[in-house]
Amino acid sequence: MVYCDGESLKEKIKTFSNFGDTGNGGITRLSLSPEALEARQEFVRRMETLGLTVVSDDMANLYATLPGTEDLPAILSGSHIDSVKRGGNYDGVLGVLSAMEAVETIIREKIPHKHPITVVIWTNEEGARFEPAMMSSGVICGKFKKEEMLASEAKDIAGYTFGDALGKSGFCGDMANRISAENCAAYVELHAEQGPVLDMERIDIGVVEGVVGMINYELVFQGQADHAGTTPMKYRKDALWAAAKGLEYLHEKLEQLDEELVYTTGKISASPNIHTVIPGEVRFTIDARHKSGEVLRQVVEIIEDIPKKLEGCSVSTAPAWTRNTVSFSDRLVHVVAKTAAKLGYTSRRMYSGAGHDAQYICSLVPTTMIFVPSDKGHSHCELEYTPSENCEKGVNVLVNTLLEIDSIL
Repeated sequence: MVYCDGESLKEKIKTFSNFGDTGNGGITRLSLSPEALEARQEFVRRMETLGLTVVSDDMANLYATLPGTEDLPAILSGSHIDSVKRGGNYDGVLGVLSAMEAVETIIREKIPHKHPITVVIWTNEEGARFEPAMMSSGVICGKFKKEEMLASEAKDIAGYTFGDALGKSGFCGDMANRISAENCAAYVELHAEQGPVLDMERIDIGVVEGVVGMINYELVFQGQADHAGTTPMKYRKDALWAAAKGLEYLHEKLEQLDEELVYTTGKISASPNIHTVIPGEVRFTIDARHKSGEVLRQVVEIIEDIPKKLEGCSVSTAPAWTRNTVSFSDRLVHVVAKTAAKLGYTSRRMYSGAGHDAQYICSLVPTTMIFVPSDKGHSHCELEYTPSENCEKGVNVLVNTLLEIDSIL
């Protein structure tokens, strides 16, 4: 088995944490922002110093390639370097740094390999500056239309569109550089789990079998806005009180389905949102995720069967968007599990509840993911942390997985 240099990996994590440093242990590094461009430049410098060829495609996805001994499709590994506002130093970027460290290990140990090995940075995975999330991997996999992404008039706080930022970035390359089923043999993405399971169960490695499906609905409770001081309780049509009843109804029904089902009300608005006015309209979302399409079908039934009148208010439901469960390559999932076992690491098979570029890339080429623990499950915040020894174990699994894939494909 091959082992990476833990100190080298720690140096990479520390260096890249400077790009967008918030001063509170995290980063704000929005896609194609000055901070993200600095991180990209550092990536290019390091990869070219090692002798890799670096190119970008028309969506500014970056590819740094170490040649193989044969003219074969490349094996890809990487992730994204953009973050949410006040995010952490592991989400996404750890996958890029791990792939960099894996390639550096292969070079340092002079390990022969048939396939080229390419380290990739996907543009605008988070969607925190420009929606949608996973935009650029989605474009090259046919999930989104490039013309629509560039034509979108949605602007960031500074007034830039994605097209503006792409044009000014200096990383907008040639469409011919995109990966495809013809020039890519496999894709492996290492990522922090972003949840508490591995950390709580003291497991070293998550062997990711796929990404769970999800549904997102918006519920609207329509009442009547009236004066808070002069309207007797028995005459009110309080939309917020109705929404509270509706939320209680949903939770009581959903918790009876399956223990692996997760559901969240993450967005809520009340109108007119004035403390002296009874709310006349309240909207909230319900986000539910599970790997079983049948369970999600039952979730939809429960949502749509919510009483149409609550506390004198009308209730309506409408789907916002859905995502089907994505399963990764059984063969590559097995390689990750076998590699972790050979290294003596504990592991468990699991599905990701969060979305990743890998869920789109798997429609092009065989794909899998490797998870490492997130301390206390924190993610998308400045508390996000994965201990160095866990990061190192993840890279050890990654580099040996890449070499095993190289030998079997």
